[in-house]
Amino acid sequence: MEQEKNTSNKINLSCPLPITNYDKILLAHGGGGSLMHDLIEKLFLRQFENPILNTLHDGAILEIDGLKIAFTTDSFVVDPIFFPGGNIGSLAVFGTINDLSVCGAKPLYISVSFIIEEGLPIEELWEIVQSMKNSAELANVKIVTGDTKVVERGKGDKIFINTTGIGIVRPNLNISPKNCKPNDIIIINGRIAEHGIAIISKRQGFEFETEILSDSAPLNGLVEAILETSDKVKMMRDPTRGGLASVLNEIAISSGFDIMIEECAIPISEEVKGACEILGFDPLYVANEGKLIVIVAPEDAEKVLQAMKNHPYGKDSAIIGKVMPETNQTVTLKTIIGTTRIIDMLSGEQLPRIC
Repeated sequence: MEQEKNTSNKINLSCPLPITNYDKILLAHGGGGSLMHDLIEKLFLRQFENPILNTLHDGAILEIDGLKIAFTTDSFVVDPIFFPGGNIGSLAVFGTINDLSVCGAKPLYISVSFIIEEGLPIEELWEIVQSMKNSAELANVKIVTGDTKVVERGKGDKIFINTTGIGIVRPNLNISPKNCKPNDIIIINGRIAEHGIAIISKRQGFEFETEILSDSAPLNGLVEAILETSDKVKMMRDPTRGGLASVLNEIAISSGFDIMIEECAIPISEEVKGACEILGFDPLYVANEGKLIVIVAPEDAEKVLQAMKNHPYGKDSAIIGKVMPETNQTVTLKTIIGTTRIIDMLSGEQLPRIC
């Protein structure tokens, strides 16, 4: 038995290291763009591959005794831990809720694990915990288990939070990019890039004439309203790291179809637009934490749009584009002046540690 065990270990350890263009991890490997996807595909997917994981949704859909369950996990390392419109605690709760919601699930339970650096003021930790409690109550979910670890001073960065969430998926509901067809309509629930700009402004000490707040919010109520309105919703996704552009590229690749969006239709505040121009950022690639992409059959697009506008977290919703019949798996932007340009996936790291 001992000989068999050693043989098995030798086989596992002899697997060749996947070939990549980098021999060390960069910040960009966590940025939601092409480097992160390359890392996931070559290192993680090839080792952990199975039909559930291979869907690469925001959560896994598990069928247990006839019940469909959505299961997701996330880690939050945002810097700074307090920012305009929220903090790392509310962000962790809302982010987990939203990952479950875009799977078509009703979020129910969350676990929370803290990795705390020695020296963090108890008052700050208390504020974070209170924020998590209030956020969970707002979204009607329960924090039911967790863990706490403390690392030496200088071995962490104040606090990191890991969460896991579980929710119940409606019977017969299947949210997947594979469902997308030509002429399906793409809707977003409001103004983009607010979270990323709120983070960078706080981090760098920038002051704008009007304070830009993170859009961090729980989207489970909005998703419930959408699914009550239409049974023709094909796909939902929250455009967090990598922003709107990266998420649409993911959907184009997974669906096999091109996507066209219109610049003039994309909601964005003048304050964020101005901040992006000053800082040299493209708002299409800036992170969001309270935004939702919905792809729906054209015959139901208007009623879904109206249902979204009737919800507090969807009052600025807009139709921004559609799925195209071409199969190049590219995302194209029709600009304000009528030209078109391809929107690629982000290759580097535009804004590290925004969630």
